[in-house]
Amino acid sequence: MSFIKFNQTLVTTALLVTAVILLLGVPMTEGILTEKHGNLRRQLDAEPSPPQSRVKLLTAGKFAVLSKTGVTTTGTTGVTGAMGTSPISATAMTGFGLIMDSGNAFSTSTLVSGNVYAADYESPTPNMLTVAVLDMQGAYVDAAGRPDPDYADLGAGSIEGLTLDPGLYKWGTNVELTSSLTFNGSSTDIWILQIGGDVKVGSGAIVELTGGALAENIFWQIAGKTTLGTSSHVEGVFLCNTQIAFETGSSMNGAALAQTAVTLDAATIVKTSVCDATVGCVKD
Repeated sequence: MSFIKFNQTLVTTALLVTAVILLLGVPMTEGILTEKHGNLRRQLDAEPSPPQSRVKLLTAGKFAVLSKTGVTTTGTTGVTGAMGTSPISATAMTGFGLIMDSGNAFSTSTLVSGNVYAADYESPTPNMLTVAVLDMQGAYVDAAGRPDPDYADLGAGSIEGLTLDPGLYKWGTNVELTSSLTFNGSSTDIWILQIGGDVKVGSGAIVELTGGALAENIFWQIAGKTTLGTSSHVEGVFLCNTQIAFETGSSMNGAALAQTAVTLDAATIVKTSVCDATVGCVKD
């Protein structure tokens, strides 16, 4: 009788563990999540997935801001790095007080530390921008197509207060944080966030890096739009299928690469994206 009771206990425990795994949305072959000291870690019951490789930005990595339908700013914005838009013309970049260079291939602005490029500038700028936009789109497709996520629908889209270890994350929903988020890992670790909806960063929210993690190794692939709330701060390369909106005083270490528009309101962007020198991408 005691042997039967023991087996019944094992079956009951196994059913409970399976139910927890299904509720968390994590494939059984991938393991389970536990919370420890504020970190969400995967406890593996199988071989760990290989680490992710970087998403190749190629020539899109030259830009702090790159868009297809324009960049606008109000207030005292500061952009460290190059800025560009294509196929739309320079008239879609407003608020920067652009000053055309003598060669008409780029312009400058007191608000932008690098050169500013538009599709209607002189050669070789139009072709350079065409390639950069194609590379931006290619990077988006690359990030979106990575298979076998380590974490699926974590927090049902609410990532407030979490610490994210390196890996591939996937959500079919909007993703939001209200005050804090941390990426913890080394300088060689990679994070890829596949987001099927919008990203909303709350006013005053801060994204932090610990353990040596680098913004250039964090890739946000966003199918919807991105909104950075007032005075918020984020880290990483944002590959957005639509708009990236920076509300008053928000900031980013990384790059804003949008397939529609980028809007800025007294925002700060410091480029920490990288590119492949073998395809002609050089420091601006």
